[in-house]
Amino acid sequence: MQHKASLVDETGIYRALIRIAHQIIEKNETINDLCFIGIKTRGVPLANRLADNIYEITGEKLPTGILDITLYRDDLSALSPDPIVNGSDIPFEVGGKKIVLVDDVLYTGRTVRAALDAIIELGRPAAIQLAILIDRGHREFPIRADYVGKNIPTSRNEIIAVHLKETDGSDEVELYEQEE
Repeated sequence: MQHKASLVDETGIYRALIRIAHQIIEKNETINDLCFIGIKTRGVPLANRLADNIYEITGEKLPTGILDITLYRDDLSALSPDPIVNGSDIPFEVGGKKIVLVDDVLYTGRTVRAALDAIIELGRPAAIQLAILIDRGHREFPIRADYVGKNIPTSRNEIIAVHLKETDGSDEVELYEQEE
């Protein structure tokens, strides 16, 4: 992989998450039935940051959960004969709640589809909304984010890498090109 460009810095990520938090508040008449679920790995710290931002804006502390979609992936057999499952941690009932599903990059839509399957297995939420830091295009499923930090059109041979302090030590979004 060859580094091509730095796309978003720490300030850009911060601003995108503040903007998304405001959009979530505006779109939902009440937020007391909202919950955040982050898709492992980088969706989790993003979900926590969004919940923290909403707390700073409204004073409402919203619950957050962790979703591991490993067993719901449609490419599971191609990944490994023995997948590693770290488990989900959703400390609240999803039934009747408005869930904001959070992930770092929206690409084909397959990760989100797997996450929807996993959430529905836990209960019947009132609604599921999708918050994404980066939307790079190339959908293979009819999935669209409700909240997008930044749209970055890419080619299929490019890779978007989101780095977050909680998982990688710094906040930045970088573009790489796959070597052929």
